[in-house]
Amino acid sequence: MAWRSKRDMTREQQWAQGPLDMPFLMLTILLMTIGLLMLLSASSYAAGMEEVSNYDPAYYFKHQLSFAIAGTIIMYLVSRFDYQHLRWMSVPLLIVSIFMLIIVLLPIPLISVVRNNARRWLNLIFVQFQPSEIAKIAVVVFFSASLSKRPLTQLKAQKYAEKFPKRKPGQTNGTYLKDVYRWFSAKTGFGELIPYILVLGLIAFLLLLEPHMSGTLLIFAAAAAILFASGVHVGWFVAGGLGVALLFFLLVVVGGYNSSRLDVWQDPWSDPQDKGYQIIQSIYAVASGGLNGRGFGLSRQKYLYLPEEQNDFIFAIVCEELGFIGATLIIALFMMLILRGYYLALHARDRFGSLMVVGVTTLLAVQVFMNIAVVTNLIPATGISLPFFSYGGTALIIQMAEMGLILSVSRQIPGPKHD
Repeated sequence: MAWRSKRDMTREQQWAQGPLDMPFLMLTILLMTIGLLMLLSASSYAAGMEEVSNYDPAYYFKHQLSFAIAGTIIMYLVSRFDYQHLRWMSVPLLIVSIFMLIIVLLPIPLISVVRNNARRWLNLIFVQFQPSEIAKIAVVVFFSASLSKRPLTQLKAQKYAEKFPKRKPGQTNGTYLKDVYRWFSAKTGFGELIPYILVLGLIAFLLLLEPHMSGTLLIFAAAAAILFASGVHVGWFVAGGLGVALLFFLLVVVGGYNSSRLDVWQDPWSDPQDKGYQIIQSIYAVASGGLNGRGFGLSRQKYLYLPEEQNDFIFAIVCEELGFIGATLIIALFMMLILRGYYLALHARDRFGSLMVVGVTTLLAVQVFMNIAVVTNLIPATGISLPFFSYGGTALIIQMAEMGLILSVSRQIPGPKHD
């Protein structure tokens, strides 16, 4: 594409090349930098003891640093992408994500990877990733693109909601019932929710087959946030919440799915040497940090006492080394990033961009909350990582791409120069 000056661009093209939101960008880079430093500290001893790392204490850090650099470049490239193109890409992206969720369940050698009795990873050449990460953003984009047209749908249905349809002379029962259903759908909004319920139901079914409970909860949370922001009646959220609660009750209590995790969550010391060991060591790490912490690099739990210290439970090392003050400051940085995301959603150029930022920001917020809640035993263990901190190259790249998507929306926020 030949270079063009802004004078030769249309108004929409100029908006797409607008300035990045610097507060959001700086908070993202700052959290990623702190995450890299904490990963270096948390993983140094384990890496130095492993043959796979060639006994290099900085093995995990070096790998994560390379992905962080790649992720930063991808974030910038995505931020330069005009997010309006995602409107027509939403359905193909959703189809591809569902296809990958099906593929990961098939016992295909060297492609479908099994870890801890779960099929969550696809191995493509030298890249290993969880299709659920793609499904999250696919659901956000699909819901945002569809619900951004909701005002037009409401206007079209308004005439059916004005009064209850009366049976006309000679009208068949089938036609009359169709009119009643159309009135009920327009009155309650049930009809427009059916496609979204079907999409969520299919994806949740595939994720639970892996099984991947935390991924299911994240997608539900992002979808609910987008539906709420689009103006869906609050009564449907009450009904949906009760339905999801009933589903998990049947899975956990009746079906016995992960019931052992609930037992350990209620009393980790009931099995201190096996299932309760990890959460007990995490509690020790959090408690021993005190107010000021032991100091950067001085964790004791990282000496192979706390499993997954560089991954899902890295926040326990943060609490141990940086103490209550340091951990609180990191939580505050996450809160500032999340609040800035919602601020950008409120000021987005259009409804599509606004809903998409709401969905991505909610994914980040819920994931941060769930990880910290697991580390502190507020909720049962779910196997969920801490964004920007936990080890995992492809996960970090996807997170940075999501931040780039928010920055892409921020580029097109109308300002004084666009008036």
